[in-house]
Amino acid sequence: MREIVLDTETTGLSPKEGHRIVEIGAVELINHVPTGRTYHQYINPERSMPEEAYNVHGLSEEFLRKHPVFNDIVDAFCEFVGDGVLVIHNAPFDMAFINHELITHNRELIPEEQVLDTLALARKKHPMGPNSLDALCRRYGVDNSNRTKHGALLDSELLASVYLELIGGRQQNLAITQEVVELNPQETRENKPAQPRPMALPSRLTEKEIAAHDALITSLGETALWQTYKN
Repeated sequence: MREIVLDTETTGLSPKEGHRIVEIGAVELINHVPTGRTYHQYINPERSMPEEAYNVHGLSEEFLRKHPVFNDIVDAFCEFVGDGVLVIHNAPFDMAFINHELITHNRELIPEEQVLDTLALARKKHPMGPNSLDALCRRYGVDNSNRTKHGALLDSELLASVYLELIGGRQQNLAITQEVVELNPQETRENKPAQPRPMALPSRLTEKEIAAHDALITSLGETALWQTYKN
């Protein structure tokens, strides 16, 4: 199974308000194991950078102006994603931007069934929260000390580690090797009767406890079942 753990940075909160993607980072997993293949691209949004967004990711308008526009990278992006499942934290946010860009540049939309939202997964597993990426890194002991600002590739790498913990830990796919023991052909599996001990174990009951038990049995009457064992 091929999965693409992905994150984006943008100029704002909604493509409907004219905001655009400025960075995409992605990490490839095969059968929940990182392959080492990544995708990383800064994108010129062809618009100004609001101060609020700059404070989040630190990507300035001047810096992004040197990079390609989305139309120049869309084919490489689609090729990397392919038919892999997109693993995204708060997927509706990122997918709104990605699909907006795809449809703007005459590409097919990525269907909802091709996307896995790790925020929804975390909320189901940890309903009391918090379930931000930073909080999940702390919960699972994932080192996020380099995350002074949001960055798409770094965040996708952190999310990949968190995702593997959310689905059961890094070793969830390791099979335990079972040792095969060959029986001697002369051995059989027939049940054998238990052999009596050569000498009975000494009683651990005191004389006082035995007398109290006898008195209890006597009080039950002559027809009590315990009288059979007593005799």
